[in-house]
Amino acid sequence: MAKALLGYLSTTDPRVVASLTAENRRLRQRVTDLEAQVMRLQSENDALAAAAHDAPLLTLDDSMQPA
Repeated sequence: MAKALLGYLSTTDPRVVASLTAENRRLRQRVTDLEAQVMRLQSENDALAAAAHDAPLLTLDDSMQPA
């Protein structure tokens, strides 16, 4: 992707190259962070689903039962 951007711009200005490199690095780190967050949320969701599956069903108290 970075090579495509650099080829598209067809410039050798070091400031542009440095800017694109920094942006590419920042985006890669953001993707890594988001992937880690997805994995954490999936793990949390699995734990909650397992806890809900093992928990007894909700029941009404005797005082709340119809007469």
